[in-house]
Amino acid sequence: MRIFITGSAGFIGSALTLKLLSNKNNIILGIDNHNDYYSPKLKEDRVKRCLIYKNYEHQKIDLENSKAINELFKKFKPDYVINLAAQAGVRYSIENPMLYINSNIVGFVNLLEACKKYKVKHFVYASSSSVYGANGLMPFSVHQNVDHPISLYAATKKSNETISHSYSHLFNLPCTGLRFFTVYGPWGRPDMALFKFTKSILAGEEIEIYNNGHHQRGFTYIDDIVDGIIKVMNSPASKNTKWNCNKPDPGSSLAPWRLYNIGSDTPIELMDYIGHLERALGKKAKKKFSPLQLGDVPKTYANIDDLVKDHKFMLTTDIKDGIENFVNWYLDYYKNV
Repeated sequence: MRIFITGSAGFIGSALTLKLLSNKNNIILGIDNHNDYYSPKLKEDRVKRCLIYKNYEHQKIDLENSKAINELFKKFKPDYVINLAAQAGVRYSIENPMLYINSNIVGFVNLLEACKKYKVKHFVYASSSSVYGANGLMPFSVHQNVDHPISLYAATKKSNETISHSYSHLFNLPCTGLRFFTVYGPWGRPDMALFKFTKSILAGEEIEIYNNGHHQRGFTYIDDIVDGIIKVMNSPASKNTKWNCNKPDPGSSLAPWRLYNIGSDTPIELMDYIGHLERALGKKAKKKFSPLQLGDVPKTYANIDDLVKDHKFMLTTDIKDGIENFVNWYLDYYKNV
């Protein structure tokens, strides 16, 4: 099986690549632009774990480079494409909007064009729980309307879902979007709360807790996410033959196009999350409470019934164990801390 993975130096992308490489029948081409949104060294070190496999090739390429993308597809001829590359970060999108348009929309269309041209069997891409935006009905369901994003990042992810549907409808291209819910674990992103909190607590520095500590999240361990992506990839999106144009379901279509939430269906209070981290570190945090940030959502957790039913998705990692695994990795990786 020939698999093309974008964002393969990223948190989820590198973990997925590593898992898929354990099957010698998989030949994987990974691309990433290694930008400096956060430490390029961390990205390089993630990739090093994959480069020891003979069935892996890695390229530094921007998704916006349509010519380079087309050449890679022509040479590699992928069966499956998993797009995990994107400019991440809700707050950063407020300051640097064009980065998000170029990477998350222009780059996304370049991939779809290549998938169409080279008749890819299944295009799987990362969406985000942030698309639910101003929706307050919990748990979030793919069958709910998501027309009110409250950040540009969320708007680009919503655009991905809409654009992929048009390609699926016009060209019969199987497309599946996965709305991720607060993924955490070893090799995670330094801009995420768990990483920042760990660094600050160990340094004896204050941690800033937004929304005065009232955030709730469906925190999802990286291994569970990777297992879910692989299950979805291996089962290309199909047409919903019961789809009713008079009562359109936002999560499926008469085209081979699907959306799934992938994450935890049990919300965890942010203060409980911090408590688990304090116990794993053996050290109390100095806390500074701040109001809700612009573009942020106070509560997110997933209805994952469709993913469980269609792909037998399972959550296997307890939040306590997941945080301990992260702390053990962090202390090992940053031995000078």
